[in-house]
Amino acid sequence: MPAFKILQYFVIYGAMKKNLLTALKYGFFLGLGFFLVWWQFHKMTDEQFTHFKFALKNANYSIVPIIIIMSLASHLSRALRWRILIEPLGYSRPSLINTFGTTMTGYLANSFFPRLGEVLKCTLLGKFEKIPSQKLLGTIVTERIFDLLCFCVFIIITVLVQYKVVGDFAKGKVSEIAQGKDGMPLWASILIYISIALALVLVLRFLYRKYSESKTIQRVKNFTSGLREGVASVKKLKNRKWFLFHTLFIWAMYLGQIYIGFSAMNEVSHLGWDAACGVLTLATLAMIVTPNGLGTFPEAVYLVLVLYSIDKTYGIAFGWLMWGTTTFIILFFGTFFTILLTYLNKKTKIEISTIDTI
Repeated sequence: MPAFKILQYFVIYGAMKKNLLTALKYGFFLGLGFFLVWWQFHKMTDEQFTHFKFALKNANYSIVPIIIIMSLASHLSRALRWRILIEPLGYSRPSLINTFGTTMTGYLANSFFPRLGEVLKCTLLGKFEKIPSQKLLGTIVTERIFDLLCFCVFIIITVLVQYKVVGDFAKGKVSEIAQGKDGMPLWASILIYISIALALVLVLRFLYRKYSESKTIQRVKNFTSGLREGVASVKKLKNRKWFLFHTLFIWAMYLGQIYIGFSAMNEVSHLGWDAACGVLTLATLAMIVTPNGLGTFPEAVYLVLVLYSIDKTYGIAFGWLMWGTTTFIILFFGTFFTILLTYLNKKTKIEISTIDTI
């Protein structure tokens, strides 16, 4: 067989192999998306599934597209805010499609394993944009710090605007927390955690000094150095006003989704911004407790709505309606952008040397 035909055979075989691998990747991510849908519903109890079906049956679906648009707007704003934090690191500005796409992929991963999405989206964007992932992780830490501050401010605002409604409820919960589930006072629990943290810091400092030349220690130092640089990037922000705008806009969209969502069920359509603040506050905590707030989100919504004399069935049903909508957004668009990014960032060029004479 002539040498040229042999080369041609390997080129065609290589291209077919690449196409097969690409198809397998797409199939894997699509299958993962369907699996996550099954997993979410498989975890529901019979009672929860009954409430979920009730919410879907009685919903005003003309409201759902508005909620989807507001949700995607908040995710897009988060991606734009992330780019502002990345800019001071000194690397090329990442493309919006990669930043937004990896943000959605991160949400998808968080639906299955809490906090995995933060690491995954930094890893993917670092690979696509040639930026060290540990520095990107530092920017995520900065994001979470600002989100936590906003959340604390939001809690204060929520209590102030509806103190008469949630005052006694909040006092009771604070009292329970202060006593501790096992009867241990809150100050004692805090003291134990601080002691453990200090002991861990001392042990790490000892290991750093004694084994400073170790490759493992060097890797840890490089990682923490990149993490610190990412966190410190907030001091070098050129667009602080835009960073603040996106931070406020994200939370405004979160609140707006709840308020608009009330219109989807007649039984809660009369509720206003004060109730929306309460729902968002407790629902945000629920999202931290379980993956994507599975099970805890509707319960959190019910606990707030019962303070406004909403029947338990309708309160839980509304919670499942909102959870189902937000979960659909994350699973559908998360899977879509995971596949899209795989396609947009794949390397398909095959270089073949010119052969004049074989």
